[in-house]
Amino acid sequence: MLIIKGAHVLDPASGFDGIADIRVENGRIAQIDESGAGAVSPQDTVIRAEGLCAAPGLVDTHVHFRDPGFTYKEDIYTGANAAAAGGVTSVVCMANTRPAADNPETIGYIMQKAGKALIHVYTAAAVTNGLGGRELTDFDALLRAGAVGFTDDGVPICSEQLLEEAMMRAAQRNVPISLHEEDPAMIDRPGVNKGRVSKLLDYGGAPAVSESSMVERDCKLALKTRAQVVIQHISAKESVDAVRTYWRRGARVHGEVTPQHFSLTEEIVLEKGSLARVNPPIRTEEDRQALITGLKDGTLDIIATDHAPHSREEKARDIKDAPSGMIGLETSLALGITNLVRPGHLSLMELLEKMTVNPARLYGLPAGELKNGAIADIVLFDPEAEWIVPERFYSKSSNSPFIGARLYGKVRHTICAGRIVYQNVP
Repeated sequence: MLIIKGAHVLDPASGFDGIADIRVENGRIAQIDESGAGAVSPQDTVIRAEGLCAAPGLVDTHVHFRDPGFTYKEDIYTGANAAAAGGVTSVVCMANTRPAADNPETIGYIMQKAGKALIHVYTAAAVTNGLGGRELTDFDALLRAGAVGFTDDGVPICSEQLLEEAMMRAAQRNVPISLHEEDPAMIDRPGVNKGRVSKLLDYGGAPAVSESSMVERDCKLALKTRAQVVIQHISAKESVDAVRTYWRRGARVHGEVTPQHFSLTEEIVLEKGSLARVNPPIRTEEDRQALITGLKDGTLDIIATDHAPHSREEKARDIKDAPSGMIGLETSLALGITNLVRPGHLSLMELLEKMTVNPARLYGLPAGELKNGAIADIVLFDPEAEWIVPERFYSKSSNSPFIGARLYGKVRHTICAGRIVYQNVP
């Protein structure tokens, strides 16, 4: 028996917000009681959680664990360890592995390793064979193998006709399809916003319209096909506007935003160089404020990290040659607290809703809520604890522009299926 005593329990799924004890038995929540958990036996494990918040384990539906094919950057086990350190108990891996997750064998390999990880690891499958954008994968075979959704993340699907067919297939099977929105024909060089900073660096850059034009197209297709469509890692004001318009018209479209995009502006590239190179790029303060507005009004209903590890040697290259992407699992909750909750943009409950129950329900995962009988996936954190992001992470990689940043909100315990998989007690 595991007993969590005196925590401030926050459950966005039910709206419960109060001080309570949580009793965990056989990997599930046996009781949440505001009057206390009752008698404690010597065999019980007790966590004194006074001053801590207890929330559903975070659900991150956009991560890259690089396995198979790029395990020098990350693998399923180290990615799971990084997730646990960030309070994340469920993740959905992207399909751009090597080989791509476009066949049942690769999906089976991922799921087999996932079964031995510290947390719940799921995977999306590729929309197109080899992420080539020419021929659709066998959706049914990939779902039978264990996939929970479809994406060619990292590569935009340029063929409107092909994407419409993919959306119809996803709608018929009631599974989400997630889209990377950047028109390569409009991009001089990816990873940095085309604007003041790219001019200073003589970089070229990726303009906001390269994203928003595809978002507009795909929101129209979402309305037409009735598919559950996730617009991934939104970065531009015009993209938020498009999602809002079609969401209000009844499209089943979900806006996803990353902590780096709601926390930073393009100026970070001048300070951090290739560590701040990411696709789509970090943009202007006007774009950042539009993302925050979208989070506040519900246009953006999912926060996910796009955790994208790269080796130190790769990121040490000149920014024009370095790969795009940054890690994010170990800082996501703190960035949300620091840059959304403390300034008053969102309540803590609203932040957690976008990091737990919303993504869990979209993907049909048994996660994201605290209730009797539910799997005991719980994060305990101190929302007031101040800390500085270190240079070393549980991830294999350390490509984060937030190293050295002062943040608020520290994960103290992560519990997955009733087992303590991470703890950091002062």
